[in-house]
Amino acid sequence: MIDLKQYEIWFVTGSQHLYGPKTLETVAEHSKEIAAALGASAHVPTQVVFKPVLTTPDAIRDLCLEANSTKACVGLVTWMHTFSPAKMWIAGLSLLKKPFLHLHTQYGREIPWATIDMDFMNLNQSAHGDREFGFISSRMRLNRKVVVGHWGDNETQREIGVWVRAACAWADAQGMKIARFGDNMRDVAVTEGDKVSAQIRLGYDVYGYGVGDLVKFVNEASDAEVDKLIQTYMDEYDVAAELRPGSAKHSSLRDGARTEIGLRNFLTAGNFKAFTDTFEDLHGLVQLPGLAAQRLMRDGYGFGAEGDWKTSALVRAMKVMNVGQTGGVSFMEDYTYHFSATGDKVLGAHMLEICESIAVGKPKLEVHPLSIGGKADPVRLVFDSQRGVGVCASIMDMGGRYRLVANVVDVLPTDEPLPKLPVARALWLPRPNLKVAAATWIFAGGAHHTGFSYSVTPEHLRDFAEIAGIEFLLIDENTKVDEFKDKLRWNDLYYHLNNGL
Repeated sequence: MIDLKQYEIWFVTGSQHLYGPKTLETVAEHSKEIAAALGASAHVPTQVVFKPVLTTPDAIRDLCLEANSTKACVGLVTWMHTFSPAKMWIAGLSLLKKPFLHLHTQYGREIPWATIDMDFMNLNQSAHGDREFGFISSRMRLNRKVVVGHWGDNETQREIGVWVRAACAWADAQGMKIARFGDNMRDVAVTEGDKVSAQIRLGYDVYGYGVGDLVKFVNEASDAEVDKLIQTYMDEYDVAAELRPGSAKHSSLRDGARTEIGLRNFLTAGNFKAFTDTFEDLHGLVQLPGLAAQRLMRDGYGFGAEGDWKTSALVRAMKVMNVGQTGGVSFMEDYTYHFSATGDKVLGAHMLEICESIAVGKPKLEVHPLSIGGKADPVRLVFDSQRGVGVCASIMDMGGRYRLVANVVDVLPTDEPLPKLPVARALWLPRPNLKVAAATWIFAGGAHHTGFSYSVTPEHLRDFAEIAGIEFLLIDENTKVDEFKDKLRWNDLYYHLNNGL
């Protein structure tokens, strides 16, 4: 569903005519080589397009306008091979609407001690030119990522690749449509928010629908389509005996399959990339879409429960950043705690909707009572999660700005089996520990719904927040409560002043 190869990153080099045509020819050759190397890097998931060396204000302005109008272009990587006087960049950067990364590198790795002369110095002066470009970027208060290192190094390419993924998620969000079936869970604060503000700041649009609009698509699913999808379930999952064809509760599985078909067709017809629902508004549906939400997330859709459209958009952004990576992305919720002498832990889960992309082993397809919502027992996938380092992230409307907070966690095996817990789950030890992580999360106003991933890292999320111009807060092994509270106070002051300028 998500193809990052449709996107392009433009490699843009700055220079000037002061050094003569031969130098500019060499600059272009070097730039082409670097662009090709980045395009071939396993870390960079998009196409990398070399652009002619920029030497005049008009050329810079034209390129920035071209980038703005080129849908495939999701951002620029800029590099000053020689000295590029930064006043030339003002007009172009003032108009640029795409994100950019400033690569501070040079063509050669080492100084050629025995042969270095002034010709070499004039050609290889990125240390000089990039500082000039850095000044004008800072003077203009432009958000960007700065990566320092030789272009051929693995770490340099990795850092660029992380930003490229964030830029792709940003491009994907521009004009993204989110389907919201019903309103949010009644009386809940954090799932509310200003949708107009979200569209202005983050680019996506939330469309509200009555559940009846979805029911129409569900009822149109044919028996043949249901039979085909049931066979897919049988092939992909460990299906409980009572759900198999001819068994007592097979009709529940057929209802789940019909719901998935209808929901998938609705989202496809409307070109939606994410959706929400709520157990408080299911009129006309037989059961809450549990299995359907899990499988649609697996295929790249964003999802948020109880009408939580902000988390739905975040999960979709993380799905985009995760393309081609291992580990998976899911909607998640901090559900209950384990206070223990062996380490305080969090059991993450939800009523139904945890994505199978984070599962370890083959998920079980089961049916169990939900106990809320007043509908038939819903089918769902039940599994334990993978082990390893993960991140939980939450986005909140703080009134006047958006805040993205993330916590690094270590996902562990459960202390004992959970034979009576009929939902997918993950058990983790938050960094630095539950006491500090929970306190700082609460001080930050972090939501109970999150996007969860093993492969999307704090660096991805920080880059995305930088592109979006929103606040980012990280809770990890270095976090201290008092310092975190001070950061919240300083950030409140900064964003208040910044919004007023």
